[in-house]
Amino acid sequence: MDEKKISLAQVRHVAMLARLELSPAEEESLQSDLSAILRYVDKLNQLNTDEVEATAQVGEPGTLMREDQVTNRPAADEMLANAPARSGNYFKVPKIIE
Repeated sequence: MDEKKISLAQVRHVAMLARLELSPAEEESLQSDLSAILRYVDKLNQLNTDEVEATAQVGEPGTLMREDQVTNRPAADEMLANAPARSGNYFKVPKIIE
């Protein structure tokens, strides 16, 4: 069987922090899955990255912006067509504050 990189106690602690109720079978499954992830991270840590420039993001910097355009112009009659009551271009509602 593979070496476990994470203990059942650690799995239970993380589950408690995440407020998860796990069955014993789920705990063991997560232990195996998390151990496999940690083994893979260990493998990645063995790579020589001395010549790799540090990056903060992989895509183009900034957020693409577009011009604001109104595509659904207000049409009071259409908006109020199903209102139970209306007063001009407004919804008419019962008074709730004395």
